[in-house]
Amino acid sequence: MGTSLRNMIRVFTAGDIVVSLDPLAAEEVISGEVFTGEMSVDAVGHLEVGVWDHSVGVSTATEIDEVFVVISGRGRVRDDQGSVIELRAGVVGVLSAGAHTTWEIYEPLRKVWVTTG
Repeated sequence: MGTSLRNMIRVFTAGDIVVSLDPLAAEEVISGEVFTGEMSVDAVGHLEVGVWDHSVGVSTATEIDEVFVVISGRGRVRDDQGSVIELRAGVVGVLSAGAHTTWEIYEPLRKVWVTTG
C-alpha cells in the first residue's frame, strides 16, 4: 500500500506559541505605538502555517494571499475597496495578494495564518 501515514499528522496550540513583538515601521503605523510579530510553525506541501500578533493600534499593510483564523483579540480590518472583516475569536478571514489593508486593533490580536509559502 505505498507510503505509511503514521506520524504524518502534527499539532500545535496557537496560544502557546511564543511570538517576539517588534515595533512596526513608522510608515506602516497610522496611530498608536504598534508592535507586531509572527512565527512560522509548520509547512506541508506548498502551504505554510504560522501565528501573528498585533498590539492595540492602527496599521496598514499590503497583503499576500492568506486565510486566517482569529484566536484572540478584537478589531477590524478594511481593504481599499471598502470590504471589512470584524475581528474576534473564531472569525475566519481571506486576504488577497495586493490588497491594501488597514488594521484597527482594539484588543491585542492573535491569528493563525495559512499561506502558499
